[in-house]
Amino acid sequence: MIPYAEMGYWRPDYQPKDTDVLAAFRITPQRGVPPEEAGAAVAGESSTATWTVVWTDRLTSYDTYQGKCYRVEAVPGREGEFIAYVAYDLDLFEEGSIANLTSSIIGNVFGFKALRALRLEDMRIPPHYVKTFQGPAHGIVMEREYLGKFGRPLLGATVKPKLGLSARNYGRVVYEALRGGLDFTKDDENINSQPFMRWRDRFLFCMEAVDRAQAATGEVKGHYLNVTAATMEDMYERAEFARDLGSVIVMIDLTVGYTAIQSMARWARRNGVLLHLHRAGHSTYTRQKTHGVNFRVLAKWMRLAGVDHIHAGTVVGKLEGDPGSVAGFYDTLRLNRVEADPRKGLYFDQEWASLPGTMPVASGGIHAGQMHQLLHHLGEDVVLQFGGGTIGHPMGIAAGATANRVALEAMIKARNEGRDFLAEGPDILRAAARHSRELDVALSTWGDVTFTYESTDTPDVVETPVSI
Repeated sequence: MIPYAEMGYWRPDYQPKDTDVLAAFRITPQRGVPPEEAGAAVAGESSTATWTVVWTDRLTSYDTYQGKCYRVEAVPGREGEFIAYVAYDLDLFEEGSIANLTSSIIGNVFGFKALRALRLEDMRIPPHYVKTFQGPAHGIVMEREYLGKFGRPLLGATVKPKLGLSARNYGRVVYEALRGGLDFTKDDENINSQPFMRWRDRFLFCMEAVDRAQAATGEVKGHYLNVTAATMEDMYERAEFARDLGSVIVMIDLTVGYTAIQSMARWARRNGVLLHLHRAGHSTYTRQKTHGVNFRVLAKWMRLAGVDHIHAGTVVGKLEGDPGSVAGFYDTLRLNRVEADPRKGLYFDQEWASLPGTMPVASGGIHAGQMHQLLHHLGEDVVLQFGGGTIGHPMGIAAGATANRVALEAMIKARNEGRDFLAEGPDILRAAARHSRELDVALSTWGDVTFTYESTDTPDVVETPVSI
């Protein structure tokens, strides 16, 4: 057996080309395996190599197709962990295919014995490859124009309980929440077509609720009808039925797979329907620090694949989310050019070549009392989804929606006036609550609720002492 480094996969003199796909892997080598050899093994096994030299290497442009580990750096404060930077020639990947890209980059290599753990931390997708993808079916700008809603985050809620309601009662929740002031309601990831509520019945009652709420408020409203199903034929049937009922948006789960996601994104663009992606299952491989795929990489793949929405963290909610990392996720989804920033966990500059932005969605344990923090951390182009924080309101669902809308508009007004809305947030909310019984009750009910736990995944940044 010849070491991978000696087969040409360790290339410290290599200067990446503008057209190369770059990857940053966190590697934890087995005892006795040099980090350069481990990095070379990752480069080799994710491109052309096997465990030995083969004679057919001479029949290809071998040097071109080799993945090249060109740098290995120790991770500060993490003994035994290294970041290996690998460059791949663009010709290794099929145009416009997330399935092919991921089969190459995260194929067999994650089971490689010479590594105790492996994590894909970030990728640079060159504009030459970006331009082969459709990207979001509509994007942030077009979504706002569809909805006629500008200058503030959008508000949503997930129907609760997410399983067990009849179709008619499910529709009642949708109507009350939208009538009370929300822009969207949504199905959750595991509501598809179960015995207690078949999909067609849910779609009919939900769209009746949407239409009634639009008539009552004069605003465009939507409900994310989950079209996730066992086959693509079933998914298309459900999506087409939602379209025919007049829905502005449909939803799929990440668990349907990359090919199905891209297929639905193409369908959504052809049919003028927004596409929401619930990142169901992502934490099984994105959450652990040393092994798996960082969510920032998944965010890049999903922007390429073409979803209009994706859940991307809240910072202050009940789900995992370090402030720096979440800021990096949101930048990755929304900006046209993203600069490398270790404080946000971003290893590479990323040029999106005018690919439309994907709208991040914040959900999971958030409530009206956190509105100033949400606006501060997440900005304006985001969907804020308050499930329990709407449907659990003591005065009812519509009151919960109104509380969220009043809190949001009070905070946006304060921001537009130039006030320090983060520092003054509690005072702004209390002042607004004097004129809104719904908000007053929401603050009394949840105002002190927080989810303060140490994040399991933070950027690898060591503060540099500064002499004054």
